[in-house]
Amino acid sequence: MIYNCDSHVGKVRKNNEDYCMGEIIQTEEESIGIFALADGMGGHKKGEVASKIAVESIINFLKENILQECGIKMDYLDDVIKQAYNYANKKIYAKSLEDISFEGMGTTLVVAVVYRDEAIIANVGDSRCYLLHNDKLKKITKDHSVVEELLSANLITEEEAKHHPRRNQITRAMGAEEIIIVDIFREKIEKDDILLLATDGLTGCVADESIKEIIMQDKDIKVLCEELINQANENSGKDNISVILSKID
Repeated sequence: MIYNCDSHVGKVRKNNEDYCMGEIIQTEEESIGIFALADGMGGHKKGEVASKIAVESIINFLKENILQECGIKMDYLDDVIKQAYNYANKKIYAKSLEDISFEGMGTTLVVAVVYRDEAIIANVGDSRCYLLHNDKLKKITKDHSVVEELLSANLITEEEAKHHPRRNQITRAMGAEEIIIVDIFREKIEKDDILLLATDGLTGCVADESIKEIIMQDKDIKVLCEELINQANENSGKDNISVILSKID
């Protein structure tokens, strides 16, 4: 698989509180892709601290533990990912208690582990994962947000959600409490499928159909990431924008 991570501060904010990373672990016979993206919150650079801890902690935890699990059934990876989220959450929560300047910090976190013909995706918050398969773009994750709850209860429409005054208010975040609840999804993947992980700096400013049109282009994956960010900046640029694209080869 090939991948690219990219992040941009946007056109308004002074600090980039997003953070993203990807790694491919190569075993003797197979490769495992690990991708993580976070959107920090808290202001005064606290969001930057939270997102960096989240991504680096979970990547390191998964690298160490997945290597020990090679050759086992994919079922076990759910538990490893949940453990990884709790490990990262405890580190952020502990950091928030160290100093009053870190009080109240938190972050979203979306992770994808790609192994053989399957992707396991986990999320907390409203950073998303999409899968492009057979020219169809599917949103895998479900936002932990006030607007998502209103949509699920049929209290607002999709169009109303785009401009709702509470559209940026999330209901679950890493570091907010000692214990975190993680949503996990499984998707079968095939050659040429593309996984997209993104913060709301992209998904809140660029329509899904436009995202699909961009990533379906026959261009280098790095260029596609740049075009997604450019489109978000052109449409708004009010938020940090981060994306990870991973193509199955």
